[in-house]
Amino acid sequence: MKVDVLLGLQWGDEGKGKIVDVLTPKYDVIARFQGGPNAGHSLEFNRIKHILHSIPSGIFHKNKINIIGNGVVLDPSVFKEEVDIITGMGVTLEDQLYISKKAHLILPSHRILDAASEASKGKTKIGSTLKGIGPAYMDKTGRNGLRVGDIQSGNFMEKYNFLVEKHRELLKMYDYTYDLKEHEKAWFEGIERISSFQIVDSEYFVNDLLREEKRFLAEGAQGTLLDIDFGSYPFVTSSNTVCSGACSGLGISPSRIGNVLGVFKAYCTRVGGGPFPTELLDETGEKMREKGAEFGATTGRPRRCGWLDLPALKYSIMLNGVDQLLMTKIDVLSGFPEIKICTGYRIDHKIADRIPFDIGTMSEPVFEKLPGWEEDISKLRDFKSFPEPLKEYIGFIESEVKKPVTMISVGPDRNQIIYKDF
Repeated sequence: MKVDVLLGLQWGDEGKGKIVDVLTPKYDVIARFQGGPNAGHSLEFNRIKHILHSIPSGIFHKNKINIIGNGVVLDPSVFKEEVDIITGMGVTLEDQLYISKKAHLILPSHRILDAASEASKGKTKIGSTLKGIGPAYMDKTGRNGLRVGDIQSGNFMEKYNFLVEKHRELLKMYDYTYDLKEHEKAWFEGIERISSFQIVDSEYFVNDLLREEKRFLAEGAQGTLLDIDFGSYPFVTSSNTVCSGACSGLGISPSRIGNVLGVFKAYCTRVGGGPFPTELLDETGEKMREKGAEFGATTGRPRRCGWLDLPALKYSIMLNGVDQLLMTKIDVLSGFPEIKICTGYRIDHKIADRIPFDIGTMSEPVFEKLPGWEEDISKLRDFKSFPEPLKEYIGFIESEVKKPVTMISVGPDRNQIIYKDF
C-alpha cells in the first residue's frame, strides 16, 4: 500500500486542514510528519470552527488512526490544551491518537529562546510565531534534543535539567528578561497528558499498517515556500515541508509515496516577514484580507495578501511531484472586476519565469489580466454551474502548470467542496 501525501504549495494557510477533514473518510490513517504548534489547521463543520495545532486533521472522524510522526516537534502544554478542547466536544482521543517516541519536545526554554532571539533582530525579524519551533529543531540537529520516548526513561528529569541549563547559558547572550517557572507547571502537566496516550515506535507502527493494506494520508504543515531548504530563506520554517519530508518524518521509503495532492489558495497570502512579489498594499489587498478573513489561525496576525503567483506554484509542483491540485478560497475572489495572475518576474530588465536564488531580488511581477465575476459561488455544488470567467481562471491555471485542478473549495464548511473531473 502507498502513502498519499497532502501538502501546501504556497506560504502556508492554504486550507490543508479542511481538505484533510474532507478526504479522511477515504483513508484509515492520517499522519502529521513535520512542523509543530506554529501550524494552525482550521476545520469547520456544524457551523463551528476548529483549529488544530499538533493533532492530525482526521481526529473528528470515528475509527480513524491518527499519528503524530517523528518529524513533528511537540509542545506538551499546547498539546494538553488542544486535547482538553477536543475531549470537551465528546471526542475520545486515547483510542485514536498515537505519538511517535522519536518526536522531539519543545521545552518552555525553547519558547523563551525563540522570543529572545527574535527580539534581538530588530528590523531583521523573520516573523517567527515564537512557539519555540526553531530552537527545538536546532537542538534536534545539534543532538541535544529531548524526545517523547524520554518521558518513559528513568532519567527524564536529568535530561530535562541538562538541556534547560544549556538554554540558560545561551540566554545570557541576550538582554531579555524571563521567568521559566511560570511556564513549567503547564508544561509538566502536558507531559503527564502525553503519557496517557499510546507512545509508539512510529516507524515500525507505520510500516506495519502499510503491510496491513491500510489506506494512508500524510498531512503536511506550513507550505512548500517555507521549506528550510527550498523556501524563501531565511524567512522559512525549520523543517522540510516538501513531499520528501514525509519519508524522513514518518520513516517510510520513497517507494512508498503514492499520490501527491497539492493544496493552493486561489490567491496568495503570507504571515510575517519575507519577500512576497505579488503582495497588494492597497484597497484591493485589504478587500481580499477582509473577505477571506485572512488572520493567522495560530497567531491572529493579519496575513499579507496578493495575486496568485504561477512561477512559485510551478516551482512547488516540481519539488513535490504533485499529481492533483486542490484549490481553496476561490469564493473570496467573487466581486473583483478584474483578476490578475503573475506569470513571471522582471529582474534586471529581463523577464524570468523561475524563482531566483535570492527571491528578494524580484523587483516587479509580470501579470496576466483575466475578467472577474460578480456571482456569489459559495452555494454552488457542481463545476458546470460556475460562471464562465471563473472557469476561464481555473483553465488558465491548469494550462500554465500542466496539472489538473480536481477539487475546489467555495467556502469554509466541509460540505462546500466541488469535485472536478479530469
